[in-house]
Amino acid sequence: MAQASKNSRTSSATQKFFCSCGGEVKMKTVFANGKVKNQAECEKCKRVERRPSDFK
Repeated sequence: MAQASKNSRTSSATQKFFCSCGGEVKMKTVFANGKVKNQAECEKCKRVERRPSDFK
C-alpha cells in the first residue's frame, strides 16, 4: 500500500462564519444564466453575499 503524501497528512480545520444577526453563514452553489456561482447565505436572516467575509 502506498504512503500518504506529507501534504495529505496535515490536519485540516474548518472555519465557521457568523453573520451580525447571530446566524451561521453557509456557502451555496447556484446555477443561473448558464453560470455556476458561489454564494454565502445567512441561515437566520437569509442575507446573501459573494463570500463569507463580506458579512462583517
